[in-house]
Order: sequence, then structure tokens, then C-alpha cells
Amino acid sequence: MTLKDFFEEIDEMVSTVNSPGFDIEIVETKNVPSFNDASITYDNLDTNTKSCKRLESCVLYVDMRDSTQISAVKRPKTLSKIYSSFVRSMISCAGYFGGYVRNIIGDRVMVVFDQEDCFKKSVDTAILMNSVGQYILNKRIKDVTFKCGIGIDFGTMLIAKAGTIKRGAEKEFYRSLVWLGNPANIASKLTDLAFKSESYSIPVVHQGNYYRYTDRWVWFDKTYEQFIDDLEVTHTRMLKHKDDNFCSFFKSSKGSYNSYKPILISESVYNGFKKACPEDESIKNSWWHKKSFNLKGFSENLFGGDIYFKAVKEL
Repeated sequence: MTLKDFFEEIDEMVSTVNSPGFDIEIVETKNVPSFNDASITYDNLDTNTKSCKRLESCVLYVDMRDSTQISAVKRPKTLSKIYSSFVRSMISCAGYFGGYVRNIIGDRVMVVFDQEDCFKKSVDTAILMNSVGQYILNKRIKDVTFKCGIGIDFGTMLIAKAGTIKRGAEKEFYRSLVWLGNPANIASKLTDLAFKSESYSIPVVHQGNYYRYTDRWVWFDKTYEQFIDDLEVTHTRMLKHKDDNFCSFFKSSKGSYNSYKPILISESVYNGFKKACPEDESIKNSWWHKKSFNLKGFSENLFGGDIYFKAVKEL
């Protein structure tokens, strides 16, 4: 096949899938589908159809912290043991409370839950994973300080088949279930932050006010937006500060530091869990700590906790 023929073939395929006559059938579900679910199909270019499912539930991601450092371990046998221990342990944790592993990419494991009792099951799974990570894996893995981060979100996800049909040994690499929608994206972002610390600088305006009656200066920081909001236009179209004591300013920066707990859950998950399990020990003892979170497309607060099951310390 020439390149020209190849491009024409791809163009025809994309054009067909995106045409008004190509029908997408969406089936609502309350249970986590498997790859072999007959209600989820590939693009059928003969019938111009594709079938997907839609699920409203919780999705959880877990991965290792400092995986770059872990990957730098020089002994390949040791490295293999670390990854094997982590993935096998997290898969076992996922199944203990009825979760379904739906993706494993390197050191990241994705777990989805049936809609019924999804808040309790997902949070309990996160606590179980944190227990195993901190008190078993960290104890048994000697070459590195072992940590894992966990993130959970709740919402509606569209489940579709991606890839193409292949035969033979290579077929598994050409197909997968994809989970489309904000919950999977947000849970993954929360996992990126969990059990991490970060420091950064914020640009500010260092403003100086002079109080003439007491003959003293006071300096304080304002964001650019706050400083601009304090300016007004005079009748001569000049800029003037609203505070009569304002005297001077200069640009500066202010350091900030964030430390995140090993388990991060969205406000939707926290509220759902609190409603479903008001007597849970973590709710009654206020072990979840609210934190503001700025992410494009995500307007909720998040809640973080370093919570574990006490039985793990009896080993």
C-alpha cells in the first residue's frame, strides 16, 4: 500500500465515524462492564454503528510515589519484585471490597465500582490500599522508602471499546476499554498529587502604606488582582489608589507550600460517603481534612486523609 492509499483509507474511516449517519447507541448500566460485554462494540463501518455503556459511580486510581527513584534501582531482579509486589497487592485490595480493576499502566492501577454502595466500597478500598502500602510494602521493601498515592472521584463515565480487531498473539495490544468523562480524569489528577509535597512561588505586589499621623510604614502583600481592584480612575483619567495611606509598591513573590495526604477524594465522594456511612470512624473523628484545589474543569474542594485499618498494625 502506498502512503497515498494509506492516507485515503484513514481519511475515509474518520469521515465515516464522524458522519451524521454513524449511530452511537448508549446503554445505561449500574454495574461495571467487562471487556467481553456484548453491549459494548467496536466501530462497525459496515452498519455505521457503535455501542457504549454509561455508568455513574466511583473511580479510583493508585500508583507509586517516586517511581523515577524506584526505577533507578540498579538491580533488575529487585526492581521486578517491587513492581510485582505493588501491583499484586493493589489488585488484591481492589477485589476485597468488590472493586473491578479496569486498567494497569506501569505502576498505576485503575479500579471502578458498581453503582450500589460505591462510596463506601471505594473509600474502604482506598483505606485498605493505604494500610498495605504504608505498613506492609514499606516494611518489606528495603531498597526504597515506599509510598503510594490514591485518588477517587464520582460521576458519569462513558465506557467504549477502543482499538481494532486483531488475531493471534498481538491482539491484546490493539484493544481496550476506555473510560471517558471527568471522573476518571479527576481521580487520576488527585492520584498525581496524593502523598506529595510541593513548594512554589506566587507573584505578588508588596504594598507600602504610610500612616502620617503615627509616622509609621506598614508593608503587606497583595495578589495582582487585589492590587488592580484597589485602583480607580480619577476625573482627569489618572489612576489613583483607593487607600489614602497608599505610598509605594514593588513587584515581589511569596513562597507557598502544599502537602497532600496519601488519600485524596473529591467533595462529591466525601459527601456521598458521609451520607452513606455517617457512623464511620473516619467521619465521626474528622479524619478527613478539606483543602481547596485549583484545577481546570474541577470546581470542588478535595478531602485528604492518612487513614488505615488498625488490624494491619497487629502483624
